[in-house]
Amino acid sequence: MKNLLIKVFFILTFYSVTFSQVVYEPLGSDVYSFLSRLSQKGIIEFDDQIRPLSRKYIAEKLQSLKQVAEKLNSLEYEELNFYLTDFGREIDLLSNTKVDKEKISSINKDQFGRYRLFSYRDNLFTFNLSPILGAEIGSRKSERSIHIWNGISFYGYLSDNIGFNFRFIDNTEKGNTIDKWRTFTPKTGFHVRNNETIFGFPPDKIEYSEVNTNIGLDWSWGKFSVGKDFMEWGYGESGLLVLSQKAPSFPFIRLDVNPVDWLSFNYFHGFLSSDVIDSNATYFHQTNGERIVFREKYIASHTLSVKPTKGLTLSLGESIVYSDKFEFSYLFPLIFFRVNDHHLSRQINEAGSNSQFFFSVSSRNHLKNTHLYGSLFIDELTITNIFDKEKQRNQFAFSLGTSVTDLLFDNLTLTLEYTRIYPFVYEHYIQTTTYQNASYNLGHWMGSNGDLVYGSINYRFLRGLQATLWAQYIRKGDKGNAFLQYQTQPQPPFLFGLRKNYTYFGGFIKYEIIQELFTKLYFQLMKLSEQQQDLNFLNSNLNEFYFSIYYGI
Repeated sequence: MKNLLIKVFFILTFYSVTFSQVVYEPLGSDVYSFLSRLSQKGIIEFDDQIRPLSRKYIAEKLQSLKQVAEKLNSLEYEELNFYLTDFGREIDLLSNTKVDKEKISSINKDQFGRYRLFSYRDNLFTFNLSPILGAEIGSRKSERSIHIWNGISFYGYLSDNIGFNFRFIDNTEKGNTIDKWRTFTPKTGFHVRNNETIFGFPPDKIEYSEVNTNIGLDWSWGKFSVGKDFMEWGYGESGLLVLSQKAPSFPFIRLDVNPVDWLSFNYFHGFLSSDVIDSNATYFHQTNGERIVFREKYIASHTLSVKPTKGLTLSLGESIVYSDKFEFSYLFPLIFFRVNDHHLSRQINEAGSNSQFFFSVSSRNHLKNTHLYGSLFIDELTITNIFDKEKQRNQFAFSLGTSVTDLLFDNLTLTLEYTRIYPFVYEHYIQTTTYQNASYNLGHWMGSNGDLVYGSINYRFLRGLQATLWAQYIRKGDKGNAFLQYQTQPQPPFLFGLRKNYTYFGGFIKYEIIQELFTKLYFQLMKLSEQQQDLNFLNSNLNEFYFSIYYGI
């Protein structure tokens, strides 16, 4: 299977002269929020329902802003010029601009005025190299913590066919109160090396690594890539229902098609980590230990988005998580996954997979300077008994949000969101088909049986300097188990079990001094009220403060 995918990719790459390159911009880049903000003011159209986006697409939007610079305020104009220096090579690609000789810079500005560790360009090959370095010192539960990371990233273009990018980060965290498992936080989960017996690490230290990479190509109406990276689907500051950065990144093949301005289609097939040991395939090796083999796990997803009018986007998607062996039919982008599963499983539940449907709506500048958005995620729905409280088994989630920019005065943005996730969403009684990767939800970090109210206010003081204050309140019930999910009638109500109430207040100040060089001050105060068996609540607090300086997105 892997050999087939590689052959298809290189055939498309080397034998289709109409193709050009695609490189994806990392999701942590502030250029996303910059373009989104100007889109909700109605200055540009920006299609960011599914991210990451290609650097060429972002460069195209920056170019279009340059043509209407008179609509920008003074800070937005500075921000535009700042981003234009970063996307100079992509702007040249759009205009087919050639150079008369090779351009090389080392620990200096490149030809567009952007500082880089190393940059090379000629008419065949482009290569940009950046270090990743960071240090953070903080306090959690009144105990000091330290986080140090380093790595490397590069991206480039080869001829008119291939675009590539690579990002590697190695992390070390120290402290008696560091969060080793990240079970109830929007921070990305990981598998840590913290076994003192095997690795010799003390209990107050963890190490973990991250690697993301893509290689791809695009043409006038589409893009194709293979890689390992994060993907996001939908909108929300407080969390995303469908695809988020909560779970570790995973390998995938990805296809995006945009035949006309009002219609787009996305498909990907991903390779997930099940964390479920295959006992039949596991065997003893020569030192009398066990060679561990995990069950295979996959996801296939496709989304159709339409824009009936300027600023309005409607998206409908379907995904399926399946396991144990690769199924070739899920490589067909247009197949109906749920019906295909019925065929493969002979409609036997124990042989089947776990399918999902999702829908979103995004409205920008229909109310002045306002982005209205909402998402619906359906994990399971009993159509025949949808309103029968005794027989229904409706497991779904929804989120609603609004963002208003230039509120009261320029550069001030207010965001309000509400999210509700009903019991057993993301779960499944077959443990290899949960909506998870490496035991972390692919969707919202909060998990099932809870709701969340979130608000934030952001102000941008000058180019690169911004501050955000935010607050949220979460109610969380019990997770439950497979018996309650599938055998209990009526189904347990929303927020069943002993409840936990979380009240958060936080904020940060961040300054991007030059491209990719940041300093950040962050704090978060949390109060937890945890219901006991006698139904009284026990209160506790968790306060966190961090200061960091880092280079690299």
